[in-house]
Formats: sequence, structure tokens, C-alpha cells
Amino acid sequence: MVETLKRLVTGIDGLDKLLKGGLVAGASYIVQGHPGSGKTILANQMACHHVMQGGRVLVATLLSESHERLFQYLSTLDFFDPALVGNQIQFVSAFDTLERDGLGEVVRVLRREIARHKASLLIVDGLLNARSQAGTSLDTKKFISELHGHAAFAGCTVVLLTSSRLEEGSPEHTMVDGVIELSERLVEGRAVRQMQLRKTRGSGSLSGIHECMITESGMQVYPRLESLYSHPSHPGTATQGRVPSGIASLDQALGGGLPAGAVSLVMGPSGIGKTSLGLSFLSASTPAEPGLLFGFYETPARLRLKAAALGHDFAALEDAGALHLCWQPPTEGLLDQVGARLLDIVARLGIKRVLLDSLGAFSRLSNNPARLNAFFRAITGELRARHVDVLLTWEMRDIFGSEINAPAPDLSSIVDNLWLMRFVELDCKLRRVFSILKVRDSDYDPALHEVLIGKQGMTLHKTFAGASGVLTGTPVPAGDG
Repeated sequence: MVETLKRLVTGIDGLDKLLKGGLVAGASYIVQGHPGSGKTILANQMACHHVMQGGRVLVATLLSESHERLFQYLSTLDFFDPALVGNQIQFVSAFDTLERDGLGEVVRVLRREIARHKASLLIVDGLLNARSQAGTSLDTKKFISELHGHAAFAGCTVVLLTSSRLEEGSPEHTMVDGVIELSERLVEGRAVRQMQLRKTRGSGSLSGIHECMITESGMQVYPRLESLYSHPSHPGTATQGRVPSGIASLDQALGGGLPAGAVSLVMGPSGIGKTSLGLSFLSASTPAEPGLLFGFYETPARLRLKAAALGHDFAALEDAGALHLCWQPPTEGLLDQVGARLLDIVARLGIKRVLLDSLGAFSRLSNNPARLNAFFRAITGELRARHVDVLLTWEMRDIFGSEINAPAPDLSSIVDNLWLMRFVELDCKLRRVFSILKVRDSDYDPALHEVLIGKQGMTLHKTFAGASGVLTGTPVPAGDG
């Protein structure tokens, strides 16, 4: 029988997910990172959440910095409540004790304070000073071992903060149960904060580097979605029905509608009608199976106007609870933060139909283009597992021509349905052509269709039966040399 370890929940949702539930209660951890990386904020955020759950916290500093300055900085953050200081959270300074009497006396002082305040979480800031005071690496190990031993006997979890980047095999690393590393790197002039779990003894965790940020609410951690959803959270369904696409002629070409729970991608140049097709897709939303427009470029007000021009009353759908519009400006945010926001909205509102307009915006948010394929696979796989019908758009660079630039390698293996929209010149007119390239596990009409967009919405017509070379942009009548 596998024993379940008791957890101390940090209250930082993303970190708890990385830790598979939180810190192991009674264990010891190092949080390391350069000055300004967010160690103190992270630790005090844990402390404030812990007391809200009924725990008691002892925060000890081995630094010369006064607590008054710390409280001044923490007061700018939403999680900090000054009323907790001196009650559920006790702050003590062991700097003078360290300087005067050494590490052994620091351990004795903290042992007394843990017992006196009945602390269930001990935070020690300034492990680097303790290392400097130690004569040998054995003294460092002894300090951490004794401190952890006394704390564990009292049922207290220990978190040690250090501004030194300790390497694997260092005396500190060998003596603790876990190591959380905070770092920062520059990406095109923008500072990106990162978190990595370097060690988690006796506990599973999500490996790799994950992005984070500091806001007024404190430290926010965003696990990589391909790590968090390496296996979808739901088993999916073995049955496959049909759902309306919002365009009757498209349903006919698809043999009765979209396969339920499918992920469809429509590709085409700017102005071809991808968003219009998506708005028609969302017009089939109902209160029982609500839809979500998760867009990056157009505000909800503009989208309502565009939908009205196609004959769709989005305001009425919103009032009925059948439709929700979410605008995410592509100029800000982290890739996994935005992906998590999408999945949260889907879960919270019971969304069953999503238009994601467009995948290109995710590419702009990414700091590592090499992982985009895995990210798209994770987010579409999770939506599919939640029985959500998904329509993705992708803007192609070339307006004319036969070349197709996919948003990510192996994209065809990710999506169930693949559609292409292109401009063609025929009979001295610029026309829109729609072609179905792929429908997984279903038959479909392979004919090329002309797209007509008007006040009655979008319709497809078989216009190009007598022409060849349509997808090159300059078709010729069939049989012409």
C-alpha cells in the first residue's frame, strides 16, 4: 500500500501543482535565487496562506536588514496582513546571535522560538550568512541537520532562503529534501522570471523550467502546459456524434456537421474570412452548450458589430448565457499564463464550443518557439478531452500562391479537421475559395467551394468545377493548355 504524504499547501496555485500538492509537511527546503528574484515574497506569501489555514509561522532572519523595511515592502502586496505580525506570524532576528555566538547558538535560539510559538512553518532568511560563518562544509551540514531535526520533532516544515546559487552536491543541497530555484533571463529586452524544482526528495513533481511573475497579488507560477497535461485530465469519449458548424452548406460538405469534440484549424491570409467563419461557428452556441471566443486582436465591441453584419445577434446570445467573449491583448502575458486562463474559463463556465483566434498570437507570446508544437498538442488535447468543439485560426503570410506555411511542425497530427481558405482571381474578380484538406475518421466533399459573405452570413458554393489550378491563385478553365 502506497503511503500518502501529508502536504503543506503553499497557497500559490502553480507552485502547488509543480509540487503535486504542496511542500511535504515536516520536510526541509531551500529556495535559492539572486537578489530580487522573489525569494522573500514567495516565502512570506506561503507564511500568510499557512496562517489562514490555521498554522503558525516563525520567520527568522540571519541578515542585518531590519524587519521594518521588510514590512514596508510587503505592505504593497495584497496577501500581506500586518495584523498577523506578532500573532500567528512571529519575526525574530538571529543576526547578532550568529555574529557573536555562532551557528550552534542560532540552532538553540530557533529551537526555543519554535516551541514557544508552536510554529508549524519555519522560514530562515540568510542561509548564505550561515554558510559564511561555518568553518567547514561539515559545520554547514551539521547546522542544517540539527535545525531540521528539532523542527521535524516539533512537526514544523523548514524553508531556507539563500541568494547563492548552490550547485548539486553542495553541503546544503545534500541535507535538505527539496530545492526550489528562482531565476531570470532576458528575452528580446524583456525580463522573464523562471522557476525550477531542482530536488524533491520522496515526492513527485513537474520537472523542467516554468515561468512566473510577481504582481500585486504576489508570486504567480505558471507550469508548462505540456508538463501539466502530459496526460489529459479527462478520459474523453468513445462515441462520436455530429454538431452544427453554424454554416449549413459547410455541414453538408462535412457529411452532416462537425465530428463532436473535434479540433478544427482554418488557415488563410488576412481578410479571407477566417474570423467570420469562426463567428458563424459560435452562432450555433446554446445555453446548454455555451461558446467562448478567445481572441487576441479585436475587442468584444468590434466582434459584436462584425457578427451583426453577418446576421448574428451576439448580444442576445451573451444575455442568454450561450456565449462569452474574452479578449487577450497579445502584447502582454506569458504563454502558459494565457493557456491556463483559457482552460480556467472553459472549466468555470462549462464551455463546449471554443473559437481561438488565432494561434499566431500564442507564437508571439512564446519565449521558446521550439516548444510550440508540444504546447499546442497539450492545450488542444485537454480541450478535446473535456468534450469541447474547438476551431482554431491561423493567418498565412502569402495572399496568393500554392505555398502553405503551417503554424507548427506536425500540425496535421494535432488537429482533426484541416481547412484552407485562399484568394483566387477568376473572371476579373477576386474570389474566396474554401477547401477541406482533412477530416479525421469521416468522409467529406473534396470539391473546392467559393465563399460568399453577406448579411445572411457565410455560405459555400461549388463555383470552380470548370477550372483547374485554383489554389495557385490564378485558375484556368479545365482543358486549357
